[in-house]
Order: sequence, then structure tokens, then C-alpha cells
Amino acid sequence: MAIVGAFDVHRRQVTFDVLDTETGQVRRGLVRPACRATLRRFLAGYAGVGEVEFTVEGCTGWRFIVEELERAGITTHLAEPAATADARGSKRRAKTDRTDARHLRQLLVEGRLPESWIPPEHVREVRARLALYHDLREEHTAWIQRIHATLFHQAVPVFDDALSSAAGRARLESGEGLSSAGVQVVAAALPVLDALDEELHTLHQQLAAFARRQPGCRALQTLYGVGTITSVAIWAFMGDTRRFSSSAQAVRHTGLDVTVYSSDGKRAPGHLARQGPPVLRWALYEAGCNASRTGSPDHDFYHDTKQRIDHKRAAISVARKIARRSHHILRNLGDQAWAPAT
Repeated sequence: MAIVGAFDVHRRQVTFDVLDTETGQVRRGLVRPACRATLRRFLAGYAGVGEVEFTVEGCTGWRFIVEELERAGITTHLAEPAATADARGSKRRAKTDRTDARHLRQLLVEGRLPESWIPPEHVREVRARLALYHDLREEHTAWIQRIHATLFHQAVPVFDDALSSAAGRARLESGEGLSSAGVQVVAAALPVLDALDEELHTLHQQLAAFARRQPGCRALQTLYGVGTITSVAIWAFMGDTRRFSSSAQAVRHTGLDVTVYSSDGKRAPGHLARQGPPVLRWALYEAGCNASRTGSPDHDFYHDTKQRIDHKRAAISVARKIARRSHHILRNLGDQAWAPAT
């Protein structure tokens, strides 16, 4: 290698640390402001200088950095954040942007960089839509819960069709049994829910259409409990499973490792022990919950685990099984699994 560099990305600036491996010279500084134009000018200085490699941590802002590196024809690496932090070890000095960039560059030089998969452009776009869909769903649920809490707090019965029927909607809008503040809460919540419903419907249609036309998503839908949206989520956030040496590594990537009983008593069993893509964990858990149905091939396993422990642990256990099956399906499809939707 001739040039090895790393970026630490923040909203106002990008800190760089670049080593010339032939001369040993290290160059450090800032790319400011953190935008495509200034980064493009910085990277132009490495055009035609031989072999150049850069890495960036997979945190917010990595996408435009990676796209500009690829545009400049530079070998690009994406570092896995949690594993990168573990590789730092105990912190003996202050953690700064410069030390973070130097740490990444040193890991790359030493061949110890924990790399993440860099998805193709069409996968990045799908991921962005899925993240929006997931966030809007959570916000939609929060507003419904806010309405229910307001009704219960003022001893107004929470009826099942409050939001799903015209009669229930009219009853809510009338403010019957609510104080003036309660009426205001409901009046503020209803138009927000309407707007969220409209956006969710549009996103659902887009993602469902993609799932019908993409080979990997169609293959994942053969798994019991995996539907159109969850198939897209598993496909996009599981990534190219050929990078995993085993299905166990794929499960670790999802973050569905569960803590077990420890004799030292320092941690309670039954909690998720690792970080993982939130959308992927949501999709796998939703698919795992479907094992409660009698037609599921995991029905007996789910109910045995539920009786011994609880529903949550049972659903997570099935979700881990689905993650393993998804790993093998995508791996066997090869390059076809990542073909753009036709």
C-alpha cells in the first residue's frame, strides 16, 4: 500500500489521518465544511498517486463519504462501529476526532479493521425507505397510545373502533367526557395520525412493489412468517451473507444474541446482548411472533419455549432460526440475491 487514510465524520467537519507507507509521512487535518464539494477537492489530490485506500466508520454520514471515495476510484473500507470501539481497548487518553481517525487508520494498516458490508446504491435507497417506514410506524403507535392514555386518564372508555370507524372517529372528535385539555390532545393527534397513515401507505406500496420484483426478497418470502415488508428489511439489512463464515455469525450481526444466567449475578438473563440494525431486529421479531400460529413449522418449539420462559424469549428464539434460514437462502442465491428489482 502507498497511501492509507481514515476519516472521522461529523456534521461540521471531516477529520482525516493519512499515512504514506513508503515515506512514513503522516498528514492530518480537517475537510470543512463536511460536504461533497470540499471532500471532492480533497480527494482530487490523490488522483494518479498509485494505490490509495481509505476507511470511514459506519456511523451517520458514511454514505456520502463512501460515494465520493468510490467516485474517485479509491479503495474503500467501511468500519463496523461497535467492533472498532472494542479494538480500541481501555481508554487511557481523551477521545478526540483526531485520535478516532488515527485509530481507524492504524487498524487498516495493521489489517485489523473490522469491516462492514458496503451495500450497492439500490440497497442504500431501500434501506433509507425502510428506516423511514420503521420510524413512522413507531411514531404512529406513540400517537395512538397518547390518545388511549388521555382517554383512560379521564375515565373515558377506550373503545376498539375509536380510530378504525367513522362512528368511533366522530365520538373522539366530539370530546365526550374529556376536559378542554383532553379535547386539545385528541384534536392535535388525529390530523397527525392521518398524515402518518398517508405516508405509511405510500411507503408500504413502494416497498411491497419492490419485494415482488426482487429475487432475494421473493426467496425470503418462502419462509413462514416473512411477508413483503419484512422480506425487504431482512434482505436489505442482513446484507451479503457470503461474508459470514457461518449462520451463527449472521445471527450475531442481527444483534439477537440473548444474555444467559451468569453465576456472578452481574447481568440478568433474557436481554439482548449485542447491538444490531434496529430495522432488521424488528423485522425478524415480527416474523418470529408468527410462530404462535398453528400452521408455523416452529409452532411446537415456540409454545414449549413460551411455557418454560415467556412469549418474548420464544419469539426471539424463532427470530434467530429465521435469521439462520435467511442467511442460507441469500447465500445460495449468490449474486442474484442482490440484483436490482426488474
